[in-house]
Amino acid sequence: MRNTKMPFFFAILLVCAFDGPSFGQQRVFNWMPANDESVRLDPAYYHTARTYRPGPGGGNNHVDIKAQKPITIFMTPAEDWNLALQHPEDISSLRQICLREHVVETTYVCDMPPGAMTLVIRDERNSLDPAVFAGLGAVLKPDDKVGQAVGVGIAAVLTGQGSVTRRFVSPNDVHIQYYRWDCVENCIQPEYQWTRQIKEKYELTSFLKVYGGFTPDHDGEQISIKIKSPVPMVVAMLPSQVANQLHARPETFESALEKNACQQRGVQSLQFECKFDVADGPQSLIVVPEASARVPNRKKAEIEMLAARCVANCELLESKR
Repeated sequence: MRNTKMPFFFAILLVCAFDGPSFGQQRVFNWMPANDESVRLDPAYYHTARTYRPGPGGGNNHVDIKAQKPITIFMTPAEDWNLALQHPEDISSLRQICLREHVVETTYVCDMPPGAMTLVIRDERNSLDPAVFAGLGAVLKPDDKVGQAVGVGIAAVLTGQGSVTRRFVSPNDVHIQYYRWDCVENCIQPEYQWTRQIKEKYELTSFLKVYGGFTPDHDGEQISIKIKSPVPMVVAMLPSQVANQLHARPETFESALEKNACQQRGVQSLQFECKFDVADGPQSLIVVPEASARVPNRKKAEIEMLAARCVANCELLESKR
């Protein structure tokens, strides 16, 4: 939301309000190729691949991996992996999430828990080196050579001109194609922002209050109305032409409300929402104590109304009418 001063509730409401089909074709998302890398492994070697940072609800990934010889793939907490690189004897005890073994070619996906998670690839062949931890692979075509080398401690990086500086006993070349979750269709959409139309704290009387001047700027426009009063109130949105006649013809009040869906009766503290289309025309908010309510002296009521107005790419709304 652009207006960070709006209450948190309105931010959530705005997301929900624009989740329906009335705002045109919905965005279509899919996995799209991102960066890729090739790595060379000797028997029992490890490769530190991408680190993901899912949010509080977790997340998922999508990676195509192809190897010349069988490999093991798993995710592990990034902090644990970084510690294991400093203490190789602990690598065998790492938590292995979404473990896949004996892989030569696969599309690897993992539903990750919250927190930073590192993708690790291991050559499954037994090492000729008696050490438990044989070493790290060499990146042949990194997307970011310097960042890869410094960030994960890879020993040798190919410049693109020469060959890997390390001499491999039995190379296993692995290609890793990463993907990103991205919009592929209808990506440019109208953008909306809550704007305050009315906010007033006034001394209660038995007379009807009419707030006019609201006209929907797109079909399905959401409004949010909040009322706080010491006595039960009638709160409603009516066509301005109808609302403007209520002072002169108060006997039409009940019949006007019968034909209107955006209303609340007998409320003292409430927040509710309604939707309007362009064809509905100008609307007015009416507020009045219920006829049976005893209006106390020098007490005040509060009324507030916000509307979700189009603020960017609004020409797309015109093209859909």
